[in-house]
Amino acid sequence: MISLTDLTVSFGGTTLLNDISLHISEKDRIGLTGRNGAGKSTLLKLIVGEQHPTSGEVMVPNNLTIGYLPQQMRHNKGRSVLQETMTVFDDLFALHSRLDEISNELASRTDYDSKGYERLILEMNSINDRLAIVSDQSPEVASLKTLRGLGFRDNEMDRATETFSQGWNMRIELAKILLRKPDVLLLDEPTNHLDIESIQWLEDYLQTFQGSMLLVSHDRRFLDNTTNRTVEIMLGRIHDYKVPYSKYLVLRKERIEQQQAAYENQQRTIEKTEEFIERFRYKPTKSNQVQSRIKLLEKMERIEMEVEDNSALSVKFPPAPRSGDVAFKVTDAVISYPDAPTKVILSGANIEIKRGEKVAFVGRNGEGKTTMMKTLMGALVPVAGKAQVGYNVRIGYYAQNQEDVLNRNDTVYETLDRIAVGDVRMRLRDILGAFLFRGEDIDKKVAVLSGGERARLSMARLMLEPYNLLALDEPTNHMDIRSKDILKQALVKYDGTLIVVSHDRDFLTGLVDKIYEFGDGKVREHLGGVDDFLYRKKIEGFEALERKSTPQAAAAQPAVKEKPTAVSQADREARRELARKKNRFSNLEKAIADLEAKMAEIEKVLSAPGEGDDIMELTRQYLEHKRELDIKMEEWASLAEILEQ
Repeated sequence: MISLTDLTVSFGGTTLLNDISLHISEKDRIGLTGRNGAGKSTLLKLIVGEQHPTSGEVMVPNNLTIGYLPQQMRHNKGRSVLQETMTVFDDLFALHSRLDEISNELASRTDYDSKGYERLILEMNSINDRLAIVSDQSPEVASLKTLRGLGFRDNEMDRATETFSQGWNMRIELAKILLRKPDVLLLDEPTNHLDIESIQWLEDYLQTFQGSMLLVSHDRRFLDNTTNRTVEIMLGRIHDYKVPYSKYLVLRKERIEQQQAAYENQQRTIEKTEEFIERFRYKPTKSNQVQSRIKLLEKMERIEMEVEDNSALSVKFPPAPRSGDVAFKVTDAVISYPDAPTKVILSGANIEIKRGEKVAFVGRNGEGKTTMMKTLMGALVPVAGKAQVGYNVRIGYYAQNQEDVLNRNDTVYETLDRIAVGDVRMRLRDILGAFLFRGEDIDKKVAVLSGGERARLSMARLMLEPYNLLALDEPTNHMDIRSKDILKQALVKYDGTLIVVSHDRDFLTGLVDKIYEFGDGKVREHLGGVDDFLYRKKIEGFEALERKSTPQAAAAQPAVKEKPTAVSQADREARRELARKKNRFSNLEKAIADLEAKMAEIEKVLSAPGEGDDIMELTRQYLEHKRELDIKMEEWASLAEILEQ
């Protein structure tokens, strides 16, 4: 369908893509992966013709429709959200208009046997056939359904597009692309501006999408759930794996190990051959053998090891000084901004975060997550109620917008040097090295840094002091998957309190055990991890939909006014502990099912092994899985007994 043949892209003497070839077939669902700057976005631009290769060929059929969502785009103004979205149906509306014109003309004509009358009949039939194919539901209903899935509320459909942020306008463009139902989707980081529930909706949509897809994302779970093929760009070349992202990681490791083993074997052969040639080069009795080996070396196809970029973050947060039992508490708070005091962002907000807890703030963009972070930092004070930071709490803050924190005119080194005090100043180069700033990188001005580099530099600032509360606002937005994984593991081991604003489900899974949901000016507490939260939200969504679709049933139920009940601290602790156990129980069930599936696959191979199957290695893997399964089953049984009580 789409073919890229022998493509090379060079900029100023630097080769970004080097003689690559790629074919995208019907129904292909490809995850495009690689480090920041590897050339993923460039590849998409080559396909849509926004950029041209230095050499090579891009072949796209003329009748193929492509829906392309770039990371940055210009947005239209002057229409409401719904009006702008429905512009994708302009051709459909034109067909309806033409159909009306034909109907009126046919009604006024009496030359039924003329060629002109016959042409009108044929055109009308053709238009009706086209409308029958595309009109499975009305344009307005389809637009509203898609916009709601992407997070827009009904009372926002008539708002002008220019009153929304760039992130929300990106959602409008994404809605338009999906509604066009193209043959191929090219999506460049589509989840960057989506909240956690909108990502879930988009994931469900893409799972049923009938066309082909090429997707760039740093969200591991999103890739696993929406793609079945992974194409890696590394050092200008591509490696194609016919599996989702998580399985690609396993196969990639095996490929590199096999390549390394083959390379080492060949090097040993070359070394021994060269030794023989040098030893017997001048002996007449061995001349034939020497010449034979020289020819062998000349004909040998040398195995080249790929120079892999193994650079990655090396993060370990300093030990957290002890703080009071409650790190941050908000009581019946009403919060607004000083320049718009009548516009209340949050009302009646209640939050309690204890020492050592790891908590996520989730919800739609603009619902108050960053506002609460600013309240935590003291930049905002509630107009009613209280917001208190606990005793001896020292906060390390990572702002979502790095422009507000970093001085564009400072160098990388100066950014840390200006705020570092004491012995830590002797370790600034080591800290910067841990965040991939090495050599001449430390002399770069902040103004020229990429989004990912600014994110790493801001995170490095948090290493300068031993904070006991880390407040991180969208810390992974510009990080590649490997960097996110390393940061996550560092935060899991961090012994202080963590508050993180994020929409990255994979990043939050296993990291946080409590979630505060921001929406409609309120804050709701959810105990448990992100999977539990999403499951409950989906159930609530179904129940709400059912209530809306059956107003008679809703009317039959008398309104019950809930009475506030006093909940003791002990009760809250018990609930939290129960939620943690339920979350662990659920994770164990998934892990057990995964292990049992792996063992079943190995059993299938062992029952009828092929020539290339390594029986010893398969048996070793099976026993390892069995040992891990026994440990998890024992823990599962223990938790099951506790939860049944």
